[in-house]
Amino acid sequence: MTENSIDELVNWVIGVDRRLILMDSMKRHTFVRASDIAHEASRSTQNISHALKELENKGLIQCLTPEKATWKKYILTDSGKKVLEKLDGSYL
Repeated sequence: MTENSIDELVNWVIGVDRRLILMDSMKRHTFVRASDIAHEASRSTQNISHALKELENKGLIQCLTPEKATWKKYILTDSGKKVLEKLDGSYL
């Protein structure tokens, strides 16, 4: 992953606050679930689930339990960790 592509992903994340909320939660937890983040951030589970799907589609997170319909667990990918490093301190 190039420095430019990381910067593009950082800009994409900061473009929508639910994505920043999710990355902030990923910073503090090894794995996350939509309902846990929603509770912490006082957001709807649907709002956070949408952000999870967005970040998964960009390759920043990975679902550990794709076979489950609910209570799915997500972790950062290597790309997600690089983006989080860039966000940390400036945006989180």
